[in-house]
Amino acid sequence: MSVPLRQALKVGAYVVRQHLAGRKRYPLVLMLEPLFRCNLACAGCGKIDYPAPILNQRLSVQECLDAVDECGAPVVAIAGGEPLLHKEMPEIVRGILAKKKFVYLCTNALLLEKKLEQYEPHPYFSWDVHLDGDREMHDWAVSQDGTYDRAVAAIKAAKARGFRISINCTLFDGADPERVAKFFDSAMKLGIDGIMTSPGYAYERAPDQQHFLTRQKTKQLFRDILARGKGHGWQFNQSPLFIDFLAGNQEYHCTPWGNPTRNVFGWQRPCYLLGEGYAKSFRELMDTTDWDSYGTGNYEKCADCMVHSGYEATAVVDAVKNPLKLAKLAMNGPRTDGPMAPEISLEKQRPAEFVFSRHVEQKLSELGEAAD
Repeated sequence: MSVPLRQALKVGAYVVRQHLAGRKRYPLVLMLEPLFRCNLACAGCGKIDYPAPILNQRLSVQECLDAVDECGAPVVAIAGGEPLLHKEMPEIVRGILAKKKFVYLCTNALLLEKKLEQYEPHPYFSWDVHLDGDREMHDWAVSQDGTYDRAVAAIKAAKARGFRISINCTLFDGADPERVAKFFDSAMKLGIDGIMTSPGYAYERAPDQQHFLTRQKTKQLFRDILARGKGHGWQFNQSPLFIDFLAGNQEYHCTPWGNPTRNVFGWQRPCYLLGEGYAKSFRELMDTTDWDSYGTGNYEKCADCMVHSGYEATAVVDAVKNPLKLAKLAMNGPRTDGPMAPEISLEKQRPAEFVFSRHVEQKLSELGEAAD
């Protein structure tokens, strides 16, 4: 496990405090999206398909810091869009670090070398570079040639300056386990501090809907990858129990409140991946969202999801509650053969509601009124 010890201890203590206080639902990671604008147009992305007036919106420094205070989560993942397009991003990062929060700044790295001098290494700060496989795999995933080489060059430059770096590798249907395993080997040789990986999620507005994984395919893919990685020293910047879940060995349910999202629309219901409404405050999000209506088994849109933003928090809480289970897994690694944990029944899931455009139209109306 490559999660920094100070982060593991702080998050663990935070979880214990929530349980002692009797809280059933609480956040672990704030997903902060200060903008949707990006300098790539990935076929599997559902974050950039907005009209220009919305893509031009930015959360201010104060709005970002207020979101951190409202939420109270010990970890903040700054995503997008491409966060480095935000001119005030260095100030946002410094402000969050001053609050003693762990910050993961997600980036496609196209601007990273140019922007590096605006940031300083910090024990609570990490770059999280999107790198979705080897050169051919990654450039295909982001729909632009040459991005892999630029990302690798940026990783080397950041490591030379003393920054902590993880990579974020999203896998899609058709991924070859042998090839992914070789990519993980090569990524570790770059000197990265950890791998963050997850199956792609089928955003309803993503241009490419043909390459997202079902749950069964996800489990088999990760078993096949992990079987090839035994003894290779891969370091995952995620809970070992989440990796074990991806390999089909844990019967987890989604806890979307664990990774709440604040973006230019407000606080997104119910999660980072699924925007079906927005609250004006974090408290409103927690108190008025019908959480039981979402998740695999509850909602058709969630049927195939095994993504970190829904299940990582579940795994972290399980690890804190069951330290012996975690210790055994840390010693032996995920099981890659034998029966899988029972799958969640979809018999009672409610049908999908396609309401995304309504929120876009409402935001455009608000922007139009503000301009008058």
